[in-house]
Amino acid sequence: MEEFRREPATILLIILNVLVFLVSESAGSSQDVMHMLDLGAAYTPLITENGEVYRLFTSMFLHFGISHLMNNMLVLFVLGSRLERAVGKLRFLAVYLLGGTAANIISMFLELKTGEYSVSAGASGAVFAVMGAMIYIVLRNRGRLEDLTVRQILIMAAFSLYFGFTSTGVDNAAHVGGLLAGLVLAALLYHPRRRI
Repeated sequence: MEEFRREPATILLIILNVLVFLVSESAGSSQDVMHMLDLGAAYTPLITENGEVYRLFTSMFLHFGISHLMNNMLVLFVLGSRLERAVGKLRFLAVYLLGGTAANIISMFLELKTGEYSVSAGASGAVFAVMGAMIYIVLRNRGRLEDLTVRQILIMAAFSLYFGFTSTGVDNAAHVGGLLAGLVLAALLYHPRRRI
């Protein structure tokens, strides 16, 4: 309960992602692409041709399988709690939701450019936005925030990006886009000693 009092937005986001996963599993299989499309996964032709813009948002809360969910929620718990304590719950939510949406938009535009489309879902774009925001904030705090150093956060980001680029079926454009969006959002929103 102590974590919930200190980082309510992080805990609520994790609970929401888990609940959505449980619903998706109870209604079908979270690894069934058509089922995930029905639930709101992102697919560029449906967004651009059918006007289903909501998919840029809803896809952030859907995951393909339990390991996909657990990996994202673990990083969110570790970094999200620190970011929320540093900037406050409303700015943290802004980084997560706006950064995740921006990551999906960047991914969509890259797909439009290449003409290669795939169904995508997951919180990783938003999680990378949290990571990007943490990089900015740690740098602003002279290379350290709580027990986190700039070296640690940069190594974490590098390994996360490397894992994405060396794996199949990963939306790397959303990862990079989320990281950049998080950096920009933190620069706009982070003001030490001002928390809401």
